Amino acid sequence: MAIRSDQGIVLRSFPFGDADRVVVILSPNHGKLRTVAKGIRKTKSRFGGRLEPFTHVDLVLYEGRNLDTITQVSIIETFSHLRADLDRVMAAGTMVEAVDAVASEGEPSLRLFLLLQRGLRALELQQPSPDLVTAFLLKLAEVIGLAPALDSCASCGRKAESLRFSFAAGGALCDNCRTDGAVRLRPGLTDYLAVLAGADLGDLPEPNPQFSGEAMGVTRRFVEHHLERRLSSLAVLDE
Repeated sequence: MAIRSDQGIVLRSFPFGDADRVVVILSPNHGKLRTVAKGIRKTKSRFGGRLEPFTHVDLVLYEGRNLDTITQVSIIETFSHLRADLDRVMAAGTMVEAVDAVASEGEPSLRLFLLLQRGLRALELQQPSPDLVTAFLLKLAEVIGLAPALDSCASCGRKAESLRFSFAAGGALCDNCRTDGAVRLRPGLTDYLAVLAGADLGDLPEPNPQFSGEAMGVTRRFVEHHLERRLSSLAVLDE
C-alpha cells in the first residue's frame, strides 16, 4: 500500500455503497484507472464537482488491493464551454465511450490520452464540425492498430480502385480481393475518409454534406465491428 500522484481525464462514474462512487479515469501513465471517491455523494463532500466526466484532473491516490482511493483532487481543465452545449456534450460522450471501450488497465496510454484531450479541446474551442466525431474515431482506430485501409486494398496492398469496403477485412478492397460481405461506397468517400483520418481535430477541412453522413456511418460500423459492441452514444446522436 502506498500514496502516489497521477493525472487523467474522467470517463465516467457510478455509485458504490451508500455515499461513495467508483470513478473511471484515463491516465496517460497507467491507462484506465478504477478509483473510489469516498463520501462524494454526501452534500458536503470535499470533492465537490471536480470528478465530473470530461474533467482533466490531478490526483493523489492511496493504492488499494482492488481499487485505489482518491485522497486529493485538483482540476487541470474543466472544459466548461463544452458542458454548456448539448451537441458538444453528446460528441464528447461518444469520444469518452469509445476510449473507455479500448483503454486497458495498468498499461501506459499516452497516445490515447492525448487523442481524447485534443478531441475535448476541439469541442471546447468551437462548435463541433459534423465530421469531428468521425475524424476522432478514425484516429482512435489508428492508435489501437486498427486503422482502416483507405488508399490501398486491405488484402493485397495494391491501389484499391474498387468502390467496395469490407468491415471484416479492414477497409477498401480491389476488384480481385473483394468479398461477398463488402459494401459499395459512393465514389470519393474513401478519399474523404482519408482526409479526415489525417487532419488535425482542431482544424478539420470544410465538411461536405454529400459525404459527411455516409462517412460517419461507415466509420461507426467499422469501429463497432472491431470493438464487437455498439456505441450507445452514437445511437443518441442518430436521434
